[in-house]
Amino acid sequence: MFQRLDQVGGRLAELDQALSDPAVASNPGRLRELSSERARLLPILELFDELKKLEADLAGARELLAEPELREIARAEVQEIEARIPELQAKLRLSMLPPDPFEGRDVILEIRAGTGGDEAALFAADLLRMYTRYAELQGWRLETLSSSEIAVGGTSGRAAVGFREVVCQIHGSDAYNHLQWESGVHRVQRVPLTETQGRIHTSAATVAILPVADEVEVSIADKDLRIDVYRSSGPGGQSVNTTDSAVRITHLPTGLVVTCQDEKSQHKNKAKALKVLGARLLEKMQAEADAVEAKERREQIGSGDRSERIRTYNFPQNRLTDHRIGLTLYQLDRIVEGELGPMITALIAEFQARQLARLDEGQG
Repeated sequence: MFQRLDQVGGRLAELDQALSDPAVASNPGRLRELSSERARLLPILELFDELKKLEADLAGARELLAEPELREIARAEVQEIEARIPELQAKLRLSMLPPDPFEGRDVILEIRAGTGGDEAALFAADLLRMYTRYAELQGWRLETLSSSEIAVGGTSGRAAVGFREVVCQIHGSDAYNHLQWESGVHRVQRVPLTETQGRIHTSAATVAILPVADEVEVSIADKDLRIDVYRSSGPGGQSVNTTDSAVRITHLPTGLVVTCQDEKSQHKNKAKALKVLGARLLEKMQAEADAVEAKERREQIGSGDRSERIRTYNFPQNRLTDHRIGLTLYQLDRIVEGELGPMITALIAEFQARQLARLDEGQG
């Protein structure tokens, strides 16, 4: 690790020299890239310098143990420094982990009802509500890009709203860092709204978290698109349902199709659909690169495949279980209200532990 830290110092010197080059200053993209790398490396070097100073202080305090009149003071100082060094070493090791290429991105959140009919659609609506409240707690902004609602009648005669599919963008500097673990199949066990005998049913919904693509990463040529407009259907008011404002975009080279009809404006629906298309194309490109390299792009917990069951929500037992890390929490009532913090913290810790293990293997 220390050899790599010495390399960090050398790289910082190279970056400082490059950033003083007028050619770099006149290239916004290159300037942003180098500035970002410097901002990431500088705290690492500062932690390393702090660690070296503590180790020097520890050596000096241990020497003072031989002086009778200073022994008690030195002993207390030694104990204090010895307690701080492991904490600083742990922070330093975490800072050395490679950054995720999509760190700091907004995300596209896609939720789709799976097996279970109307109950799956209601569960999809519950997941949307959970993520919406979590976003609010984090100070993020959630924007609905497209949705397909259904009304589900319950045994009480009152109708509830479910979703066959809903696509949102979550705006927040650390949205991707927190939510990247949510992709996969979410399974629910509970008595459905439509159940008359009180039996527990199992249904599922899929969640996908896609980083929002930069224009540099995904270039979408007009010639590669087929854009169809049509009349919106479902809820939305008279102007939505009686004008050709809905947009369907087909990316001809890949066959990917994106639709959006939530806005009254055709132009707004097109802009939202293109945003989702960009995220899906980025995901497709990255998946293909992973297959060629035969390894996971981000070393995520589990495969991240949408067909993988990642979590079970058991309402009768107030239990949530994440199957990837074997964590069970008996606070489902709070989690579905958006208090996802304990689960996400555990997932991040497990991911970092696995990364650190690989880092140690590479140094061995």
